[in-house]
Amino acid sequence: MEINKIYNEDCLSTMAKIPNDFIALTVTSPPYDNLRTYDKKSGFKWNFEIFKPIAEEIYRVTKEGGVVVWVVGDATIKGSETGTSFKQALYFKECGFNLHDTMIYEKNSSTYPAGKKSSRYSQIFEYMFVFSKGKTKCNLIIDKPNKWKGFKDFSGKLKNPVLDFSPRNNIWKYTTSFNGVKHPAPFPEKLANDHILSWSNENDLVYDPFMGSGTTAKMALLNNRNFIGSEISSEYCEIAKERIKEFDKK
Repeated sequence: MEINKIYNEDCLSTMAKIPNDFIALTVTSPPYDNLRTYDKKSGFKWNFEIFKPIAEEIYRVTKEGGVVVWVVGDATIKGSETGTSFKQALYFKECGFNLHDTMIYEKNSSTYPAGKKSSRYSQIFEYMFVFSKGKTKCNLIIDKPNKWKGFKDFSGKLKNPVLDFSPRNNIWKYTTSFNGVKHPAPFPEKLANDHILSWSNENDLVYDPFMGSGTTAKMALLNNRNFIGSEISSEYCEIAKERIKEFDKK
């Protein structure tokens, strides 16, 4: 299996070549509920029956202690959210994963419901489900300022004062930006960056089964990790390859 390569094929074909217990971290966002047309040429249609064998294969190729970050949302059809994200999360648990954390990706701008008389609030977030295969080791990002930094309790039981910073909360806010990337839904580079730092170590192998414009690959390389990517669209595959060319270790 060649690493630091984006395979122009569906992810099941790629994972068929990956040994068991091989991937330290998967960071991805699937084409959920067909909210956008990613590539008309491929004719790819996303649904739960397509998702299930992908989830099963992701479990097989993930190392013990490995993590999957699944960034996903729901479409609203006839006034009701599909709930696909929760259905997928539960299926990952059926495959054997632990639901390590249910995190929120808060965007800087919202999507307003159609019509002035909408009964729904504007949508401004997506889920970031963090699944672990067994007990995982993590490198939590410690950048939340402590209100009580330096404080020592009056009883004298605390040997050390409260630290300046503590681990951040599990709602992460990012500015959505295409940054010149020709893709309908790239997630922010910092989102991929922060998860890679949190759930992997240098020289680990990071996988993205829906590589798109190459964000996960780029941030893996920038953080001294290796990657494997799958992308069914030849157009996006070429965009991703060009995007990471200057960072590639080859």
